[in-house]
Order: sequence, then structure tokens, then C-alpha cells
Amino acid sequence: MRLFVTFISVGAAAAAVLSAQPRLTLDYPAMARVIVERLSLRPGERVLSVAHPGTFAEMVPHIRYEVMRAGGVDLGVVDVLQEPVPASFEPAVLQKGARESRAPYKAMFREVDAAIMMPGANPSHPAYLAMQDWPKDDLADRRGRRTVHFHWLEAGSAYPIAGQPLPPRFAMDALYQRALVDTNYQALAESQRRFAAALRTGDVHITSPSGTDLRFRTGDRPVNFQDGDASRSRTASGVTLIDKEIELPSGAIRVAPIEESVEGVIAFPPSQWDGRPVEGLKLRFARGRVVAMTATSAQEAVEAEMRVAGTAGRAFREFALGFNPLLAVPEREPWIPYYGYGAGVVRLSLGDNSELGGAVTGGYVRWNFFTDLTVTVGSTTWVRGGRMLIS
Repeated sequence: MRLFVTFISVGAAAAAVLSAQPRLTLDYPAMARVIVERLSLRPGERVLSVAHPGTFAEMVPHIRYEVMRAGGVDLGVVDVLQEPVPASFEPAVLQKGARESRAPYKAMFREVDAAIMMPGANPSHPAYLAMQDWPKDDLADRRGRRTVHFHWLEAGSAYPIAGQPLPPRFAMDALYQRALVDTNYQALAESQRRFAAALRTGDVHITSPSGTDLRFRTGDRPVNFQDGDASRSRTASGVTLIDKEIELPSGAIRVAPIEESVEGVIAFPPSQWDGRPVEGLKLRFARGRVVAMTATSAQEAVEAEMRVAGTAGRAFREFALGFNPLLAVPEREPWIPYYGYGAGVVRLSLGDNSELGGAVTGGYVRWNFFTDLTVTVGSTTWVRGGRMLIS
């Protein structure tokens, strides 16, 4: 199966369609149990949930119970402002309120050891940002504060493949639930670490039938393991912010290659840039920066997006590879589950990679997903045509 996709944001209309579709009756107790198990709570650790009102509300009591059952201290739930907000609310008032509440929220959360970021809560909410401030500070004091990111579909984690619609909501819920509850987390971690060890020993070479031919080195850059380990001991040793942000479902490794080592071409599928469709795009990189581009249509849209993005828009950001077989692209009615965390899915991103320990700043980030790539490290091929060969 040779399929690939580039990042397109899920808009409000698509989100409304998803929310209107029938839902699977989710096993909230089982999912809550796994989430709290992944925290590996020590006796007395204090746990808070940050939630969106009405979103996964049935799961919250189970989360709180499992925290208590594991010996943790349940601090309850902080709700973000429910969205969409009434049309009569003035944006300036909301913006001022968000600015002024972040610091008080951070003070409130001083003694929180772990937080579960529930579906619907996101970085546009001051409570979410304030909770994330503590793991960032923890890079210095190594206390082991961490957040579990349980975004589900509410953060636009599912991506369509060109020419293929997303499946109904209940089908995506079912796949995510299975990935959360049934993943062999030990095996996932072991396979990721074998790959990370290989990254230290040789160049990475990525190719595709459509013309991708890219090489880079990772050297001693930190590798982020999204293997579901949200324990205090693991996160206390983290060297980047995302080492303290544990995604559930799990499945990918992420790394910012040495910028000057990135050389070659990325060939894109039909994609969207600056809000416009682009066909046949190829970007050529030298020393980690776009030095040339060609497209069969709308090349000006790519140039416009990069111009607005500034210097970060032409910089290679990160390489990510999915390892979780339970999040792999389905053979029938294909789509890309959970940010490309499925086995064989590759993410070649552009922009700011400072959160990964890279040298590119500027704020702009563009994720690009591919499911037909071949990935070779040194002389060993790990992925061929989007299929994981070594696990």
C-alpha cells in the first residue's frame, strides 16, 4: 500500500461532523485504569485533571478513583472555559482574562506532581498553559512533574489520506481505545530504543517512489520516546519539554536531526499551503534549509506560507517514526491515526524544533505525514514502502 499525506488542519466544519456522528460506548473504567497505571504513581503523589466541560465527562470519576486506588492524592478537576463560547462574548475580554489568569493558575498548581490533560483542553486555555509551565521548570529541578496528554480526537489527531475520507467517529474511537488498552508497552519501548541506538551509529536515508531522497544525521541529539512511560523516574530524567509530555495512545519516536546534515529532496503528495491546494511539490534541502522548490501547480502558495513563517518556514524541523502496530494505517478505508504514531508512518516536519532540543526557533511548525517511505539507517532498512520491517 503506497499512501501518503501532508498535514491539513481539521477545520471547525469537519470537527462538527465528527462530533455529530454516532459514538462507540467506550470502556471508561479500562481506559482510566491504563492511564493511571502509566503514571506509576508513588504514594502521596498529587494528581490533577484539566478538562473541557462535557467532554469525556463520564471518564473523569474513573480517573479520580484509579488515582486514589493507586495511592495517589486526587486533586480533582480544573475545567477550562467551555467552547464554543457565546457569540456575545467579547474577544478582548477573553484575551485579557486568559493573560491575567495564567500566573495565578500556575501558583495554584505548584504542588501538583502529575496532570492528565483531558480531551478538549488545549494550549489556548490558560489553565492548560499554566500546568505545562511546571514540567518546563522541572527541566532544572528534576522533580519529575509531568503531564499525560490524552487528546483523543478532540485535538485533530486523525488525518485523512488524499482521496480517502475519514472513517466514522465510532470506528476511530474503537481503534484508539484498542491502542490505549491493548498496546504491549514494554515491547513498544524496546523497539523504539533499538531504533534510537541505531540512529547513533549511522546516517538516515529516506526514499519514496515519488522522488523523496533525503539524508541526515542525529548525532547525540535527544530522542523523545512516546512509549507511554509517564513515571516520575522516567520524566525526571527528561532533557526536553516533550520528554515530560506523555502521549496516550503512544507509539512514536521524535528527534531533531543536526540541521547542517539534512540534505536532499522531499516529494509531497497533493497538499495545502497558505490555504490553497498544491500539486507535485518537491522541496530541496541543503544544510537543513529549503534552497529550491518545484511544483506542478500553485508553487506561489508554498512561497507565500514560507514568507509569512519567516526563517523557520524554510527549516527542517524533525523526523518522527511511528512504531505502534495498533495505530497503523488500516489496509481498508485507510487513514492516519493519532498524529502518525502507527507503525511505519513517517513525519517530516518543517519549522521551530527548539522543544526537541534543536537549534531552529521562530514558532512556525508544519507537520507532514507520509505512509509510503523507506527508512534506512546505516545499512539496515527498518521501513520499506511504509511497512515496518524490524520491530
